[in-house]
Amino acid sequence: MTSRTPFLIIVFALIVAGISSIYYRHVEMGVPLTAGEQIDIWQIEAEIEFTGKNEPVNAKLTLPKDPKFELVDEFTASPAYGVHVFREEDKSEVVWSKRQVQGKQTLYYQASYKHTLNPEKELAPIEDVVAETWSEPYQSSAQTLLNNAMEKSGNQQFLVLQILNVIKSDDQNVALLLSRYSKTEIFVQLMQMAKIPAMMVRGLVLEDSRRNQQLIPLLKVYINNDWQMFDVENGELGNELPILVWQQDSPSLLDVVGGRNSKIVFSISHSTQSALQEANSSATEGDFFDFGLYHLPIDEQNLFKGILLLPIGALVVVFLRVLIGLKCSGTFMPILIATSFIQTELVNGVVGFLLIVSIGLIIRSYLSHLNLLLVSRISAVVIVVIGIIVLFTVIAFRMGLTEALTITFFPMIIMAWTIERMSILWEEEGGKEVLIQGGGSLIVAVIAYLMMDNYLIRHWAFNFLGVHALIMAAILLMGQYTGYRLLELRRFKPLAED
Repeated sequence: MTSRTPFLIIVFALIVAGISSIYYRHVEMGVPLTAGEQIDIWQIEAEIEFTGKNEPVNAKLTLPKDPKFELVDEFTASPAYGVHVFREEDKSEVVWSKRQVQGKQTLYYQASYKHTLNPEKELAPIEDVVAETWSEPYQSSAQTLLNNAMEKSGNQQFLVLQILNVIKSDDQNVALLLSRYSKTEIFVQLMQMAKIPAMMVRGLVLEDSRRNQQLIPLLKVYINNDWQMFDVENGELGNELPILVWQQDSPSLLDVVGGRNSKIVFSISHSTQSALQEANSSATEGDFFDFGLYHLPIDEQNLFKGILLLPIGALVVVFLRVLIGLKCSGTFMPILIATSFIQTELVNGVVGFLLIVSIGLIIRSYLSHLNLLLVSRISAVVIVVIGIIVLFTVIAFRMGLTEALTITFFPMIIMAWTIERMSILWEEEGGKEVLIQGGGSLIVAVIAYLMMDNYLIRHWAFNFLGVHALIMAAILLMGQYTGYRLLELRRFKPLAED
């Protein structure tokens, strides 16, 4: 193993960890890649009415179990009733119970659903298909329809389509079957006679602002290793409106014991909700792979929102210094100045930075003639910086320039060290080098500010911590770069002209 191999392994591990974390947060937890993304929320209200017979009542409502939808929240409105929600693997239901009930009763069940991010594939049927034998002449008519459809189809998929067409036709056999059975019942019978798994389900069409809705009969057929749904009664299903499968493998939707004249209607309302808020609220606490920060107290969250921007600034500094060759005064000073710009806004920050550094350099040049010790000189510069900031703040307040009050957000110690470093640079290499490094620092700080203040980058930095692993990998790779900087290529300009 060469000495470079461990380095490459570390970089590769950081890249894998970063991408895996981003993938898990987005695909498994639903954290959106862009800020402000919205998701559809369907609020459904089931209104149950019945008349009590002056005896104990148990009203049982089967709850939907559709892998394509995920329950967000639910509640019931049923005064004086005991309410129990039972959720089992194959069936879910809510039961209202009361000792003595008389007269008209109204119960409400409300639930909110959203589309499941990664719906589980429904299991394949494990039992052999056994068709019920209808009485004659209906059985013979069904067999005739099936035989005709099979002659005009080459596989199961086309057989299903052919039977759908036959049921819609004015065939005499179809007319005979419709005199006793519904289209859905005929379709299921023909599927089962053809040994194709099929089942009747009932679903709710989700359309905004709909009231007094009923479940519609649907048919699920297992074709090509997948369950496909058909609306035999009304034709093909449209893709514009989602359908929540409410009743499947359940003998009844509503059972009321101790009451009569029961009925149920549904009301539907559509709304949108922040995808980020929903993803974080539905995250399971204690999830080992959940490295989100939304479980922390608000103060710590706000603190990390600022801290996690620093790697962005560090990446900008490394890129501009290592690959571009831009000279800066200090390594971290541009990052901290950029952080101050976020508080002061760019124009106010640049003006404040130039004022503090310019006046500080003038005063620092006087201090250099006093031959002070380093500690005393630095301390004096710190006090000078504080004095400059206080002075400008007071003057700006008296002049009504409230925007200039944000100058207090500048890091005073860093500004003092910047003035000290530039002053020494001026004495050793002249004013031109001060302008180059000072200007370079300001350019880096402005670019870092533009990156750190970008809404999308702030969203990624806080919600996808894997990004910082990728930044770390990029910084390590750039740290190994030993070639020419981009600005250094200017020295080869005469050769190119020759």
